[in-house]
Amino acid sequence: MAESDFKEKVFIGVVLLVALAVIVVLKFSSEFASALPLLVVLAAILFLVRRYNYLLMLSEYERAVIFRFGKVNRVAGPGWAFLVSPFENYKLVDLRTKTLDVPPQEVITKDNIEVRVDAVIYLKVNKDRQSVINSVTEVDDYLKGTELFVIGLIRNQAGTKTLDELITNVESLSDYLKVQLAEISTKWGISIENATITEVTPPKSVQEARHEQEVAAQRKLARMESAEAHKAEIDAVREAAGQLSDKALAYYYVKALEKLGEGQSSKIFFPMELTELAKAVTSRVSFGPQHNASVDQGASSGQQGLEALFRKYAPLLKKIASQGTAKRKAGKRENAKGKAKKKRK
Repeated sequence: MAESDFKEKVFIGVVLLVALAVIVVLKFSSEFASALPLLVVLAAILFLVRRYNYLLMLSEYERAVIFRFGKVNRVAGPGWAFLVSPFENYKLVDLRTKTLDVPPQEVITKDNIEVRVDAVIYLKVNKDRQSVINSVTEVDDYLKGTELFVIGLIRNQAGTKTLDELITNVESLSDYLKVQLAEISTKWGISIENATITEVTPPKSVQEARHEQEVAAQRKLARMESAEAHKAEIDAVREAAGQLSDKALAYYYVKALEKLGEGQSSKIFFPMELTELAKAVTSRVSFGPQHNASVDQGASSGQQGLEALFRKYAPLLKKIASQGTAKRKAGKRENAKGKAKKKRK
């Protein structure tokens, strides 16, 4: 914008000079013939100023490759640069970093799955003179050339990998792009600051299948953890039960009877082990006054509680033991009768 404004001002100044010269010539018409060549020169200068670029204003990040008669003459910038028009022309070069967003590529993997690959390239023209010249003379459009080169690399590499390999090795694919771009960057006078594969997107159906696979794996892991915890709990209970004495087991059985007695049930079913325990306990424990007198005064509170429970449920334990004995005897008699009938037959 500043360069254009400056040119307009120069052009207006030249126009004013030409107009002043015409006025002077008309005023002194006698000298018109001698002043005619000057007017022609001024008109030619006015035409050249309007028609051609003769002055360039280049920013700090800009360079101009100036050609004279089609050959590279010099690299101008930053600042003001003069052109000898129409014998010279120029090509402007921007030294700032360019962001090249490669269009998403639909590629086929080695396992015949169509995926979309996105990539971003960051590059810039080097500041040295030869690199600036190469960015103009060695390639028509280095941005377009880099884009097409990256597209070819992505399609080539994606076709040699399966979907899992492509997804898990995104960084290696990015590194491969950097190495391959470095081979052409020197020739073109550019440098690759970064090359990144931003996204690998498989089809929606494949995404859903992979999601279900991950969910199934998490569920399997959770079940395995739950099984391990349950196993540890069983082992802990087994270890604790192995350290319980007969008195402790009897105590827990009797405590269970006490809780059952607090309920409203009219019938209670006991396992055979409980009848055996009741018989053993009633045969070992005395519930008379002599037993109470023989209890050691220094016994622990736990043992006293157990003895109190034995005394409280002694009738029930005796009844359970007697019922169990009677049932066993009745069973034996029936077995004996059955054997006798078989022998008679």
